[in-house]
Amino acid sequence: MRYFVSAGEASGDLHGGALLRALRDADPQASFEFLGGDEMACAAGHAPLIHYRKMAYMGFAEVLRHLPDVARNLATARRALETGKFDALILIDYPSFNLKLAGRAVELGIPVYYYIAPKVWAWKEWRVKSIRKLCRKVLSILPFEVEYFRGKGVEVEYVGNPSAEEIAERQRALQPVEDFLRANSLSGKKPLLAIVPGSRVGELRNNLPVMLEAASRFPGYQPVVAMAPGLDAELFERFAPGVPRVEGQTFQLMASSVAALVTSGTATLECALLGTPQVVCYRGSGSKAFYNIMKHVLKCPFVSLPNLIAGRAVVAELLMHHCNADEVSAELKKILPGAEGRGEMLEGYSAIKAALGGSHAAEKAAATILADLTS
Repeated sequence: MRYFVSAGEASGDLHGGALLRALRDADPQASFEFLGGDEMACAAGHAPLIHYRKMAYMGFAEVLRHLPDVARNLATARRALETGKFDALILIDYPSFNLKLAGRAVELGIPVYYYIAPKVWAWKEWRVKSIRKLCRKVLSILPFEVEYFRGKGVEVEYVGNPSAEEIAERQRALQPVEDFLRANSLSGKKPLLAIVPGSRVGELRNNLPVMLEAASRFPGYQPVVAMAPGLDAELFERFAPGVPRVEGQTFQLMASSVAALVTSGTATLECALLGTPQVVCYRGSGSKAFYNIMKHVLKCPFVSLPNLIAGRAVVAELLMHHCNADEVSAELKKILPGAEGRGEMLEGYSAIKAALGGSHAAEKAAATILADLTS
């Protein structure tokens, strides 16, 4: 089989790499074209058609500034679909782009599968209509999505959560903290605070200064910034001058830290599965008015994956104007060693692990796609 796989950001590339390997195991004759990054390139054995660094634009204003780039990327992907004789298109999140690509695939008679669907249950619910029309099946990685999508008439299957499996595997391969510190020239005199600001330029600009100001109020701890692969080091020099950072070692950093400040996204679930207490941060524009609007637009009570999976507030979510140094530091204080909130959060993490269950998500997704294509 020949597969076209489309991922538009770092987390999608990570999960896409696992999916490509699983597809090759299930289908030894598999070949790939893809939009993604280094993880997918390693699994496919060749470079992406478009690297996600040229695709990962955040927010309306940033997308608007890069509309010519977005249009070029979409045109390139459509041309590849038209000439590549593909048996399937597999989408990984990134809905604004991927659903447009799916529309062309359907016109060409190429079956479309959505692995890691967009969070339409939270907002932009109108996308459900497109998913129902364009996709043969949604391969869900969040257990609560199954009931939601079925209620909307979408064919869906829960395949497990890849973060649960990846964390379990990476935990077995973790370095001792002392080795991690030594390898990155970090001092062992103070416990580490992980600062995980995201993988997009806008996220760094909006979140990182607030996170570092909050962390600076706890001089007994050493903040260390997680640098997402592919981002220019100059950005971190600009927004976090003089602060230690590690590149491509977010898992290890969170596991080696006593607590973390994490930009809302997949990393919040990874942090929970690692068992590191966290505060979820997302400043965006920082506008109180926009926050009040979004409270009415959002279709769910939480935005972070740990809280959504648990169905209750396990971790603090500080969004928009609430993402400021005063509120972030106040929540961080509650989960540091010796604080009462730390134990409560760890108990909540146990409930999240139980809800996710065992997982071989990429393998189950690959088997489901292959079975559907050959039936």
